Amino acid sequence: MFFASDNWAGAHPAINERLLRESTRFAAAYGTSELDRSIEQRFNEIFEREVAVFFVATGTAANSLALASIERPGGVVFAHSEAHVIEDECGAPDFFSGMRMIPVEGAEGKINPLNLKARMARYPQDAVHHGRAAAITLTQATEVGSIYSLDEIQVIADIAKGESLPLHMDGARFANALVGLDATPAEMTWKRGVDILSFGGTKNGCWCAEAIVFFDPDMARELPFIRKRTAQLFSKSRFIAAQFEAYLKDGLWLELAAHANAMADRMRQGLSASNSARMAWPTQSNEVFAIIPKGSAKAAGEKGAKFYDWLQPRDMQEAVSEDETLVRLVTSFATTPDDVDAFLDAIA
Repeated sequence: MFFASDNWAGAHPAINERLLRESTRFAAAYGTSELDRSIEQRFNEIFEREVAVFFVATGTAANSLALASIERPGGVVFAHSEAHVIEDECGAPDFFSGMRMIPVEGAEGKINPLNLKARMARYPQDAVHHGRAAAITLTQATEVGSIYSLDEIQVIADIAKGESLPLHMDGARFANALVGLDATPAEMTWKRGVDILSFGGTKNGCWCAEAIVFFDPDMARELPFIRKRTAQLFSKSRFIAAQFEAYLKDGLWLELAAHANAMADRMRQGLSASNSARMAWPTQSNEVFAIIPKGSAKAAGEKGAKFYDWLQPRDMQEAVSEDETLVRLVTSFATTPDDVDAFLDAIA
């Protein structure tokens, strides 16, 4: 019963097997191998256009270096107030980009367009003392399990374009959002105005595979140097490419995400039918937030369930009493129906 994070799950057997095969051969280093180049071409196919792709080790690196590539002196980046780049990356995006992350409130973990415009108005391009607007970043799927619709992405993109600002998408759970919307990668990104994507694979069955994708390769001119200076250029980068080869082959990445989402659906249904626990708010991806009695949480933990207590979001409507706790439950490609049912039984 592992629901603490999809990062707790291992790697999919197909990815392990591909890494094993790669370990027995020689290949050119520093991203110049035939395998590296072939996966770069695969990204072109997936996104239906020529893109620039750079492999890195972690989602924090992907977000930080993506934002560093569009740095403006005195720049500020607008993000949801509870976004990963603000709450959970120890200031790495600020450190590597030299810019400040500015919080924007919004329900369901999504940037509210009106709040965004109001906050941006405080940072005009000639604001020497306060800093100037430099970029917008949104998280898809969000930190609270919601998913921006295609139209919602478009609205944020239109605001960005109106101010000549680049739009970045943190896609640590990109695949979960994609299958949740039943959209194509192109439809959820550049066709809706996204300029740069942090493409995550680690949470969805890879061992250690993240990528920065630029939908206009000209925007990526500085990234090779930034990646090298931040120690993210691996000599054996083909081992990231090998993971992506297996991950993207025959739609495996979408199957894994669909399974994780389906297990979350099963959890949501069980919580909705429970007499003691309840959903804290609706979610659409592989994250579920529940309010359960503290005694039930303790009992589940004693039976081996792993999950995190969660801080209440600022806009949370559902009340949590003194004898209850808010928890986050994350399903993965490795979650089974039995895991979900066992947890529901444990808190009953």
